[in-house]
Amino acid sequence: MTGTTVMRVSGVYFDGRSSRPHPAQAELSAGGAALTLTGEGPQGLYRWAASQVSVDPAIPGVRRSLKFPDGSRFETPDDDAVRRWERLTGRNRVLSGVRGLEARWSSALGALVVAGALMGAFVVWGIPALAAQAANVTPRSVLATFDRETLELLEHEDLLGPSELSAARQAQLQAAFAPVRDWAGGGYPYRLLLRDGEPGNKAGLGANAFALPNGTIVMTDQLVALARSDRELIGVLAHETGHVTGRHGVATVYQALGISLVVTVLTGDLVSASTFAAAVPAAILQSGYSRAAETGADRVAAAYMERAYGTTAPLQAILRRLEEEDDQGPEDASLLDVLRSHPVTEERIELLKSLDK
Repeated sequence: MTGTTVMRVSGVYFDGRSSRPHPAQAELSAGGAALTLTGEGPQGLYRWAASQVSVDPAIPGVRRSLKFPDGSRFETPDDDAVRRWERLTGRNRVLSGVRGLEARWSSALGALVVAGALMGAFVVWGIPALAAQAANVTPRSVLATFDRETLELLEHEDLLGPSELSAARQAQLQAAFAPVRDWAGGGYPYRLLLRDGEPGNKAGLGANAFALPNGTIVMTDQLVALARSDRELIGVLAHETGHVTGRHGVATVYQALGISLVVTVLTGDLVSASTFAAAVPAAILQSGYSRAAETGADRVAAAYMERAYGTTAPLQAILRRLEEEDDQGPEDASLLDVLRSHPVTEERIELLKSLDK
């Protein structure tokens, strides 16, 4: 043994061939470890250089363990002595520092604050980013199932019904939508569904238009009645195509349903499209688009309206009218109110004004 500092430690020795413990005493120094068996049974003096001895990290309530190259080990409850030997031989410096931090309540509190901040950042930025990535890689077949399942639920719950518009009026609106559909791009099978938003004199979706992930756009009779020109409706429909091409709807669904679904989609483990689609209607009814998604869709609508009419004024007008209608509605918002996923604000209208050439 070398070195002037020697620590004598009592514990038990295991020979590596059986689970029987043997009382032992170790002498630990900078040069290594010398082990003497002190009880009945096998006796002997064993020596190892410090470089031959490994020390397991400290775990509260567990004896410290020194392991030797022949498979044997020495265990002791004297953590203070082993820690001094670790410092003397330069062992487990990083882990010793971590343990020191854990022992101070201020460090533990600081770690808790940092962990909370990281978790908050993940919820605010991480989950939306993962949801957007998952939306981008979702197969078209799954998007089609999303559309079908959502429409079936809305109609089954009497939230939508057959349109009461005349056949001629419906044909006129379909013809007006055709240039928007052709312009939108992305290869989506766009279709416009005209529906009654208040079927059977029941509270339904009212004056509304919304896009489903695979290009199905629903517009209610009540929104048609609210509009003062077809240009206003075209502006709304162009806005909805922006949500489709941006995959905002499916990203919103993934974000609402949680990180587990996002991970499932990212890893390609799509067990059944209908399994996911079954949760889509509830997610759509309970979630609205983010500000970034709305801004993106507004920019798409502005691009089309500038091309077709040279102004975004018709879209501005119907957005303001929708806001006025919402303000006049009942104070207690129902679950369906959030399906109006277009928070009509002066900020959005000002953006559209700024986009006018």
